[in-house]
Amino acid sequence: MGCNSCSSAKDGQPKGCKNNGTCGTDGCNKLTVFDWLSNMSLPSGSVPFSCVEIRFKNGRKNFFKNTENLSLNIGDIVATESSPGHDVGIVTLTGELVRIQMKKKKVEPNSEEVKKIYRKASQKDIDIWQKARNREESMKVRAREIAIRLELQMKISDIEFQGDGSKATFYYTAEERVDFRQLIKEFAHEFTTRIEMRQVGFRQEAARLGGVGSCGRELCCSTWLTDFRSVNTSAARYQQLSLNPQKLAGQCGKLKCCLNYELDAYIDALNSFPKTDVKLRTEKGTAVCQKIDIFKGVLWYAYEGEWMNWHKIAAEDVNEIIASNTSNEKVASLEEYASELIEDTKTDFENVVGQDSLTRFDQPKRPKRRRNRNKKKAGNRGASEKQAVSSNRPKRGNSENKNSNKPNKSSNQRNKKRKSRNRNNDKT
Repeated sequence: MGCNSCSSAKDGQPKGCKNNGTCGTDGCNKLTVFDWLSNMSLPSGSVPFSCVEIRFKNGRKNFFKNTENLSLNIGDIVATESSPGHDVGIVTLTGELVRIQMKKKKVEPNSEEVKKIYRKASQKDIDIWQKARNREESMKVRAREIAIRLELQMKISDIEFQGDGSKATFYYTAEERVDFRQLIKEFAHEFTTRIEMRQVGFRQEAARLGGVGSCGRELCCSTWLTDFRSVNTSAARYQQLSLNPQKLAGQCGKLKCCLNYELDAYIDALNSFPKTDVKLRTEKGTAVCQKIDIFKGVLWYAYEGEWMNWHKIAAEDVNEIIASNTSNEKVASLEEYASELIEDTKTDFENVVGQDSLTRFDQPKRPKRRRNRNKKKAGNRGASEKQAVSSNRPKRGNSENKNSNKPNKSSNQRNKKRKSRNRNNDKT
């Protein structure tokens, strides 16, 4: 969890405050905002801004009027106006930053869309709110079962109860239009509450559910990203990324929002690069661009017919060659410009961590020479012991000498075979 007082338990629930993202420190909430004007006092005679930004479940934020002039701080739980009844939310931003956010999102402070704050939430309001939120997970499972039984091509992603428990909003995603009139009847009969169906996009669904991206961090849309800009495949082409949908798509199935983060820097860098479809005319031949490197500021060209030989040329030199070609002048060859680029292939690695070795705490291994010496010593000792035992045995006398004088059976058989062969040769 985000705040220091919340550590995860075995089942994944917060161990400290046990509020599931509604703690007072506002550290483990989604889309939290840092009020960098909180330590600054307003000029004399100025009235503080009357509107407040309030967050509801899973990042839904709205602006409300503080008509009662309540002293509100970030993290306070308040009861707000809703239709019907009232809703319960958490204050995420107050003061002049709310004015800037409303201006950015084009919301007028005096419009009818901006509703008012009733009061700070009492303990009774919080208990009813928590009781209603505890029903959401079981209701979501049952709602999906009913949608599957009715064979509707939709996915119920999340359920949000109103603060007073009088209404439940079902968020769903669908690729086509869905007729859920029968579904609403069964939901109202099953859950005995007012039902509201709200369709959201796949990006909004990922923002509400949250998750971990391929980079290893939490999804940007569920933590800090508030606006969803359109992402095109041209952003990947500008950054020279492979158009692989499995790598470029996020958990929502659409292109990743992070493709737009560095797009402006790439476009500014490409302004100094020549167009890749322009050919270079030299006396040796016509050269075609094969590859570019934006970070190093170089391009690779190859002559027509010699596609295996690439020449690395700086972007400034390429612009110079193109300028001479426009004035009907040809350069001698690309080798003149490519020879000036000398790469330094040596890399010096520094010990920035301050550690000598990763295995410095491991036990050192004994050298193999000592083991071999010990084996040799043990072998010599065994041989000396065998000699001592054999010297202590009594001698067998003449019996061994007699047996030693006897010829072997194998040698007698060999002699007989040789004699038989010689006799046969004599007869022939």
